[in-house]
Amino acid sequence: MNMPAAPLIGQPVDRAEDRRFLTGAGTFVDDLKRDGMLHAVVLRSSVAHGRINGVDASAARARPGVRAVITAAEIGTIPLIPLRLANLPEFAPYLQPVIAKDKVRYVGEPIAVVVAETQALAEDALEAIEVDIAPLPPLPDRHAAASDKSLLFETSGSNRAVRYSVTSGDADAAFAEAEYTRRESFRCHRLTAVPLETRGLIAEWDAAKQKLVIFGATKVLFFNRRVLAPMLGLSEQAIDMIELDVGGGFGVRGEFYPEDFLIPFAARHVGRPVKWIEDRREHLMSTNHSREVDCDLEIACTRDGSILGLRGHIYGDMGAYIRTNGGVVPAKAGQFLPGPYRIRDVAITVEALMTSKTPVGTLRAPGRFEANFFRERLLDIVARDLGLDPMEFRRRNMISEAELPFATGKLVPYEGETDFDTGDYHATFERVLSEIGWAEKKSLQGRLIDGRYHGLAAVPFVESSGSGKENVRATVEDDGSVTVYVGSSVLGQGLETTLAQVAADTLKLPFERVRILHGSTTYLREGFGTFASRSMVVGGSAVMDGCGNLVAAIRAAATERFGLPNEEITIADGIVSAGTKRATFAEFAGLEAEGSFATTIRTYSYGAHACHVAVDPRTGHVDILDYVAIEDVGRAINPHIVHGQAIGALVQGLGGVFLDQIIYDDDAQILNTSLADYFLPLACDFPNVRAITMELRRSKTNPLGAKGAGEGGMVAVAATAANAVAAALAPLGVELCELPLSPAHMWKLVNRRSAGGASSRKE
Repeated sequence: MNMPAAPLIGQPVDRAEDRRFLTGAGTFVDDLKRDGMLHAVVLRSSVAHGRINGVDASAARARPGVRAVITAAEIGTIPLIPLRLANLPEFAPYLQPVIAKDKVRYVGEPIAVVVAETQALAEDALEAIEVDIAPLPPLPDRHAAASDKSLLFETSGSNRAVRYSVTSGDADAAFAEAEYTRRESFRCHRLTAVPLETRGLIAEWDAAKQKLVIFGATKVLFFNRRVLAPMLGLSEQAIDMIELDVGGGFGVRGEFYPEDFLIPFAARHVGRPVKWIEDRREHLMSTNHSREVDCDLEIACTRDGSILGLRGHIYGDMGAYIRTNGGVVPAKAGQFLPGPYRIRDVAITVEALMTSKTPVGTLRAPGRFEANFFRERLLDIVARDLGLDPMEFRRRNMISEAELPFATGKLVPYEGETDFDTGDYHATFERVLSEIGWAEKKSLQGRLIDGRYHGLAAVPFVESSGSGKENVRATVEDDGSVTVYVGSSVLGQGLETTLAQVAADTLKLPFERVRILHGSTTYLREGFGTFASRSMVVGGSAVMDGCGNLVAAIRAAATERFGLPNEEITIADGIVSAGTKRATFAEFAGLEAEGSFATTIRTYSYGAHACHVAVDPRTGHVDILDYVAIEDVGRAINPHIVHGQAIGALVQGLGGVFLDQIIYDDDAQILNTSLADYFLPLACDFPNVRAITMELRRSKTNPLGAKGAGEGGMVAVAATAANAVAAALAPLGVELCELPLSPAHMWKLVNRRSAGGASSRKE
């Protein structure tokens, strides 16, 4: 008798996709070659803000090998890129056209596309295009934008795209009765994702079939198809978007960019396949930036440390246009200001301002990275003012499990009210304090040892994940294996493995007999994609539903075949049996079933980070001596993959704290568009990092009990690292309110204070 296979959910199964990557058998968009394929390059503005007087492409068109030069004139009516998330009506005047026609608004904005037989010929022709741009005053930052002396969009009358206020409770009353208040200003810098693989597309037009196929799309393919179809005057069914292997996403890959129209348009224009691959310089100047958010934050407390109220003013630098999901960044920064604390009286104002810079979009833990930095820095400052132990201060105000679900109100205008659902915030916080050795090491705070100042910090966090809908289709193949087609996209996060674990358990089938195919619009009638840590919560639950429906279909077919009642039929290890009658899955080849899962209720992951640093005041260098990130993910489908996600997010987050930074000058010219000047973490930069996954409280919003696990290593990293560095430099009177914590910035802070510069602010 066959013994039932051990459950795969919860097991550290090796990644199924790794063999093809490690052996060089992966297929990325730049690996593809199509018959008759041409190559495209994009002419981008070198002017931050200016009026286009003319574009002369005649010399470029005459170059050998050039098949087309496409400008706004060839396109005619210029489509605008619509919003996917944070679709506030106030953003409508600030949407991005797919190509510049009358005006350019940032360095890197597309002006023309050259299509030629080779990329080299296209690049040569690019140099022959003459563009006459009359410069206008640039807007290098939000302060210049707020003055409205120079307008990016004259018809709007303002560079302020939106300003809204949201409240929960009565913050004014809380502040009126407070024994203590404190107000501080904080700033988070601008950076971008820099995935290993830059963006790229191949578009192929079949004139006879009136069919367009696009290779290299990812993340939200069905949405992007829905956007592109009317732009090209096609039906959605006339467009196939094919997802290949993807070398990282982190929020920036797969959104609808100008090139997602320009390259398909070019392919139809020339009647041949067209490939475009973004180089690293283009990526740094053209792909979504993120994070640049400032905050004025004010807190009201009792003298013994009970938080009564919180008021905040968020300023988001949106760049030159509101892109598909850009409004999420300042909105989430405002929404998560209260964090995992019992703060019922909250008032937050959010402003989105337009500047002459690359537009922003979401980047791993959008808004939450920033909000945690703002709040947790302020809490350490408050604890110092009131003479409180900073950990006891947090314990006192953290939401207890008995208070969950905890209503957080409607702190985002385009979302409904929400509740923090399940969790034990105190448990993860106590665990991280234990792991970092807080009781033993807290005496090191601010101590100078061998020329370096030591500092420690620990902070809790909460983050949202997993709402919306996803669809799947499961099919029995001729060999008895099962293929599961999913609407979720794979961006390197191991979904081919984790979704196969869910499918195999549901089907009671060996893991190796399940194949996951993902993303492409040819697989399903509709899919919704990968974003906001939703792929397991929503996508995994849809896989469970679809595979459950397939089991039901097999059971029904077996009932008819065997002539026995349904309840007598058992399914295990690819064998369908009832009494002495048996059949293999292969005998049911062709059977298929669909499944879906939808929820409007978010689930909330939570956890805590702790850090021990040593800071050299002579150089500004910060050495991470120990860093621990803990997150309760509800249920870890594959603990190894969850751990890898946590470590990857943590290192990426530390890079964002200490290294990554997009730099503009006063003319809104981007200064670091190469990896020689844009710094990323190396394997040797942060060796002392640890991640611990906990499964304390399962989510009640989905049948898997899963919570998002892709961003927990990122959410609290700026808050934790900054508080540890601030604690280390406290003896020098350094007040740390701005990111990044680069050596140059740290050195300036130390030496400014040593020279009798600015001191900390109090009320």
